[in-house]
Amino acid sequence: MEKDELTYHVPVLLKESVDGMNIRPAGTYVDVTFGGAGHSREILSRLGEGGRLLGFDQDEDAERNIVDDPHFIFVRSNFRYLHNFLRYHDIEQVDAILADLGVSSHHFDDSERGFSFRFDGDLDMRMNKRAGLTAADIVNTYEEERLANIFYLYGELKNSRKLASVIVKARNGQAIRTIGEFLEVIKPLFGREREKKELAKVFQALRIEVNQEMEALKEMLLAATEALKPGGRLVVITYHSLEDRMVKNIMKTGNVEGKAESDFFGNLNTPFRLVNNKVIVPDETEIERNPRSRSAKLRIAEKK
Repeated sequence: MEKDELTYHVPVLLKESVDGMNIRPAGTYVDVTFGGAGHSREILSRLGEGGRLLGFDQDEDAERNIVDDPHFIFVRSNFRYLHNFLRYHDIEQVDAILADLGVSSHHFDDSERGFSFRFDGDLDMRMNKRAGLTAADIVNTYEEERLANIFYLYGELKNSRKLASVIVKARNGQAIRTIGEFLEVIKPLFGREREKKELAKVFQALRIEVNQEMEALKEMLLAATEALKPGGRLVVITYHSLEDRMVKNIMKTGNVEGKAESDFFGNLNTPFRLVNNKVIVPDETEIERNPRSRSAKLRIAEKK
């Protein structure tokens, strides 16, 4: 079991992110991406009498990692419902909220979940296996233009229209149900030298759409802004530019669109003060130990 927990997900920027939460032993904290409990364990090690930590995760696999600690409450839910569950637990405001937005190594390495093009299996990609459309549903039912938009917006793929067209033609003959069948259709579109990078973008785009990640992130960030006490910290680790832009915007302007609003005197109206003006990234040692941390960016802001 211990080995499973350690390999489920290596916590990225562990010390930097938990230090950034500015933890007090009696405070109330939220880890909205519980996963393998790496960050949560570190937070719990710093709590004392009166301290509380809520850990959110919509994935049933994360329940195996629940920590047996009187200060800990596990919430089996998408973090977009942060506001509802804080109210359910009679918590008005919290001292810090941590989000590590990376997909866990466990998901990429589990062939049954369909997150990686390295394994064959069902084209699924749902974080919550009890809900919603699978990646196969999207590939087989979305109109061509909608598919192209997903690949362009969420994968930043230049050949998104061609990709959508090839998928629609292929599915007319037979439904695309597995990763192997999907790769057979799309691989000819990519040159060998960039194949892995381009396939990773295709899979990222589908995963974001399947799990409604952008909408969920927006809802969570707005709920977190309300939920934090004055002086409370918002600590977020992102892995791609779409997430990072939303996080940067909310910290600078108080909204995910980045619309700056000023008062009568021209001062920016924002609920946050940036704690780190320069984004924090993993050092070479961490990247060597955990290559998946390479694209991580940590931002920290304090509620005014």
